[in-house]
Amino acid sequence: MSTRWYPMYQKGNPQLRVFLPNFWLKLVQSEHNQPNNVVQFQCSMEMTKHDVANYLEKIYNVKPVRVRTRIALGKTKQLHGHHYVIKDDDVKIAYVILDKNQSFTFPDLFPKDESKKGPTLDDAKKEFQSYLDDCKEPNAPGWFRI
Repeated sequence: MSTRWYPMYQKGNPQLRVFLPNFWLKLVQSEHNQPNNVVQFQCSMEMTKHDVANYLEKIYNVKPVRVRTRIALGKTKQLHGHHYVIKDDDVKIAYVILDKNQSFTFPDLFPKDESKKGPTLDDAKKEFQSYLDDCKEPNAPGWFRI
């Protein structure tokens, strides 16, 4: 399914065209505990279950067993002191169920272990100060360091 208009084909030299998909998938972490073979995506509102399955098969070579979709309504809120209501955009969520043998665990982007953490802010400040001290030149103004 495509909603883009492409220029008509004309005879002659080969046409340089790039066909981009209209659809997108965004991997999101589930708020609730899911089995290891269930993966949650946010997708464009125009995508159907079949589009999600084809997208994953063609681009990522992942064969889902089943795809379920739902539309999560955006939250409504009234700003304090104003007499109008603001509503966030609705989001379509796709739950992709993989084979029993496959599992997916969301990566731990922010580990709580101190041993796994990288350099601290103080380390970065010391390193930057040593960099500034190294690149000083005697006849250059202060703003000309970097």
